[in-house]
Amino acid sequence: AAGQVYAVDGDGYAPEGPVRLGELVVDGAVHPVLAEAARASALCNDAALHQSGEGWRAEGDPMEAALLALAGKLRGEGARPVADWARTDAIPFDAAHRYMAVLEHDHEGHARIYVKGAPEAILALCTDQLSSDGRPAGLDIGSWHDRVEQLAAKGQRVLALAMRVVPQSHTVLNTEDLEGRLTLIGLVGLIDPPRPEAIEAVAECHTAGIRVKMITGDHAATARAIAAQIGLRNTERVLTGSELETLDDAALADAAVETDVFARTSPAHKLRLVTALQARGLTVAMTGDGVNDAPALKRADAGIAMGQKGSEAAKEAAELVLADDNFASIAAAVREGRTVYDNIKKVISWTLPTNGGEAMTIVLALFAGMTLPITPVQILWVNLITAITLGLALAFEPSEPGTMRRPPRPRGQPLLTGELIWHIILISALFLAAVFGIYSYAIDRGYPVALAQTLGLNMLVVLEIFHLFFIRNIHSTSLTWAAARGTPVVWACLVTVTAAQFAITYLPPLQAIFGTVAVSLVDGVLIVAIGAVFFALIETEKQMRLALRRSGRA
Repeated sequence: AAGQVYAVDGDGYAPEGPVRLGELVVDGAVHPVLAEAARASALCNDAALHQSGEGWRAEGDPMEAALLALAGKLRGEGARPVADWARTDAIPFDAAHRYMAVLEHDHEGHARIYVKGAPEAILALCTDQLSSDGRPAGLDIGSWHDRVEQLAAKGQRVLALAMRVVPQSHTVLNTEDLEGRLTLIGLVGLIDPPRPEAIEAVAECHTAGIRVKMITGDHAATARAIAAQIGLRNTERVLTGSELETLDDAALADAAVETDVFARTSPAHKLRLVTALQARGLTVAMTGDGVNDAPALKRADAGIAMGQKGSEAAKEAAELVLADDNFASIAAAVREGRTVYDNIKKVISWTLPTNGGEAMTIVLALFAGMTLPITPVQILWVNLITAITLGLALAFEPSEPGTMRRPPRPRGQPLLTGELIWHIILISALFLAAVFGIYSYAIDRGYPVALAQTLGLNMLVVLEIFHLFFIRNIHSTSLTWAAARGTPVVWACLVTVTAAQFAITYLPPLQAIFGTVAVSLVDGVLIVAIGAVFFALIETEKQMRLALRRSGRA
């Protein structure tokens, strides 16, 4: 203000802290230009500050609450530094004109218009500026624009404050009262430092193949500086709302894909950008908090409203509400969503081959006219007890290592892919070979049919267990200590199935029900060894497939 740069100290929303001009602490109440800046900040404002046992908290827009704290520091009068003024009329902020204006009166016969908003919008309405003694002086618009650029380049959101003295009889505020009639008070630079976890989340999204874009109403230099701080890509190119309006839909679609930072935009621009990205076949998630954001939130594939500072209209239009207003929660939700999808796919990838192996065993035996390697009641046992118990463990699987280092899957990709179909065929064939192999081995050695069927039953269950440990890591190797260690749920299910399998194999009452016979130690070791060979084969095939996939991406 008045050619000087004042620094304001203090933490949070507390309206307390010294005001400095260089190293000198100044009293804002005795400096006319600072006193007017305080009144403009407090009166052209719809926020409120409240003090409680936990400190000062804001009610309303955080930026306006910061201005209210600034006014308290400048005036030294706490949260209500201008209680003697009353609002008579107001022009609310709108993206079309990018300012807010109020008409205020006091009981001493004074009436003033105070305006705050985007510097370029306010400067266009001003004819002069306040000098250090509070009197109007000549306005050098070029130097003020330079000052705006300097503040914005530091990542600060820059607002301009202006005023006009009017007669006390002036009680209605119109836009005509502002045009070319305002006196510039000064500029205010505010900064809300990015949360460290948000910076990490942006990097994680980039690694996961998710492009993060910033659409803001701030100055282009401010947007560029903040984008660089949080790690956005392509921060050198910033498109403004005025530039977007000159683009047709085709050109906008190209610009929306290539550009990551958009400044001085309106809610209508957000809607156009979302539509343009979707026109390129991209899945778009958008965050917003204002009433005017509702159309874009509704249009996006995943509209995400702010839970704390978001309007009710935004929350109603969105599919999701971000309870903590933290971008890092979005990255965490993506990770959780990928984990859920992976676990669904794991259950399918585990269940279908298992059932396919069982079905092929029965079908082949029927076509060959031979005794079934596994009896119907034993198949019922596998399906109702072991398969359900082991399959349940997959629902509790944590995220695989590298979950957020994989690119997003195509939005139209089905669950039953060609790769999964090949897996079903391969596992079913190996199940068939192992079960028939152990059954034929038993028959060739002269074992009773009941014992041969018991060996086939146990072979099937052991293969399911090895297949479970294989399928837990479908995107990475299963031959690691972390993979072998499993989870408490996996081991609980494994112990349950093993105990149940030993029970029907060796307990006479259950042997009578399921037609089983006790298995010798040697045959039991053979079954486990075959299961280990089965695991080695499918793990080798997976590693070859993953290597081909990586080489294809490279």
